[in-house]
Amino acid sequence: MKVMAQMSMVMNLDKCIGCHTCSVTCKQAWTNRTGMEYVWFNNVETRPGQGYPRTYEDQERWQGGWTLNRRGRLQLKAGSRAKNLLTIFASPKMPSMDQYYEPWTYDYENLTSAPLQEHTPVARPLSLITGEPTKVRWSANWDDDLGGAPELTKDDPVLAKVSADVKLEFEKTFMFYLPRICEHCLNPSCAASCPSGAIYKRSEDGIVLVDQDRCRGWRKCVTGCPYKKVYFNHRTGKAEKCTFCFPRIEVGIPTVCSETCVGRLRYIGLVLYDADRVLAAASEPDETKLLAAQRSVFLDPFDAEVIREAERSGIPRDWIDAAQRSPIWKLISTYEVALPLHPEYRTMPMVWYIPPLSPVVDVVRDTGEDAEERGNLFAAIEALRIPVEYLAGLFTAGDTAPVTAVLRKLAAMRSYMRDLSMGRESDASIPASVGMDEGTMREMYRLLAIAKYDERYVIPTAHEEQAHGLEELATECSLDYEGGPGMNEWGPFGEGSGGTTPIAVENFHMLQQRQTTDTVADPATRKARVNLLNWDGKGAPEGMFPPRPDEARPHEPEGPSGETQPLPAGGSEPGPTGSGTEPR
Repeated sequence: MKVMAQMSMVMNLDKCIGCHTCSVTCKQAWTNRTGMEYVWFNNVETRPGQGYPRTYEDQERWQGGWTLNRRGRLQLKAGSRAKNLLTIFASPKMPSMDQYYEPWTYDYENLTSAPLQEHTPVARPLSLITGEPTKVRWSANWDDDLGGAPELTKDDPVLAKVSADVKLEFEKTFMFYLPRICEHCLNPSCAASCPSGAIYKRSEDGIVLVDQDRCRGWRKCVTGCPYKKVYFNHRTGKAEKCTFCFPRIEVGIPTVCSETCVGRLRYIGLVLYDADRVLAAASEPDETKLLAAQRSVFLDPFDAEVIREAERSGIPRDWIDAAQRSPIWKLISTYEVALPLHPEYRTMPMVWYIPPLSPVVDVVRDTGEDAEERGNLFAAIEALRIPVEYLAGLFTAGDTAPVTAVLRKLAAMRSYMRDLSMGRESDASIPASVGMDEGTMREMYRLLAIAKYDERYVIPTAHEEQAHGLEELATECSLDYEGGPGMNEWGPFGEGSGGTTPIAVENFHMLQQRQTTDTVADPATRKARVNLLNWDGKGAPEGMFPPRPDEARPHEPEGPSGETQPLPAGGSEPGPTGSGTEPR
């Protein structure tokens, strides 16, 4: 047994409202720069739909992930290592810009510079790739809210595998949202596809990153990733991907997409797994058993032998404690309500999903029946192949039994908790009907419905003894390449001439301090840092603005003769040595 730790995420799809806040904040933090205009590390897809890039799930076309060869051994879907090396200079099995979309902006200047004329001037769309006028035909969320539209879903690879009667009826039944990031797999095919060895999986937390110094732009990783979450930066000629916001994770702060999620649907935590079992689990010949095979890889963090082996492997004790408090372990292994996305790709993904119950509830409600009654919901789940069959195509390689079991647990929880909220006696037969007791069902309800911040995000911080190695790893990530995210690449001589923005762990420690302080201005810092998250909106927070010259200053220092001395400009007091000031 070789115990390793893995940072993981679970998303509750019943809570996603499709607002795309996670996508926008991720875009602003990580890919808001030249060469990455078309890239969305986080995107939200409407299902049924084609996804982003279009039809990325059609592995017969894109050849991503793993397959089993004639001898039952794992092999890249794109072919053997020899075949990949022979085609290193030509890798056509990857989406083109048409499958992603051609990013655009608008000619806003024309609105202000156009001469006076009879008609109102317009802002024509301009391509962010070529700078020329373009016609908008597709985008990263083009089929947003259009689940069921025949012209868009006819090419949905998952829908193509379901039965004919589902295809005829699904557009009348449901749609739901599917947020996606890199899966940070236990068996990443992107890393195995890279000829340069530039993609690696961190041993301390399992996050998959790209070494920008070693990347040579072969783009084999784009082909190898079945989720198409590795992108090519056409300016730098390097591959880039979601980093699981590792500088934030290292100091105990959740990812940007999780922090800004409006629906509070994301959970982050640590799981322990047996690295020696990964190959055997990924090589399971029956695709419908891959879910159980991956669950068997995860280790019980309360088991004495697991704890002993984890400490022997160098996993700190506080990380083991975090694994015991992890919401991921509870949702995947204790309650068994979370499912992986496309386990048939055999990459062992570590971003799992709780399938949505809402479509089933909507169907019952539309019949005029009580949509919260246990019997009605159970009957609908059993009889309705929509969306169960479609959900099975996403999460269980087509096996409907695990999806049905999850939906039954969610339906039972809804019915059981409604009795309690309406002041009725609890019915122990409801949780018993899905193999749970009342206490476990209440715990699951708390985690899924009303869990607080520190229950949804259980993130152990990196240890000081790892700091040097983590700082070195930070220089290899795409975050600080070409000037870093946002607009930092602009220097005195134009774009790309600015210096890089270092990833300092200390910066994220200060961010964490500001986000978790109980006061408006954190007194622990030398400069007053205003935390608007804790501001009640009344008046002006102390420290936001410098004091006015005519205001009384109660803390003005006295001079040598006892006279009050004016503070320097900006309101800063003398430093510790009594001379000089610290600028705001």
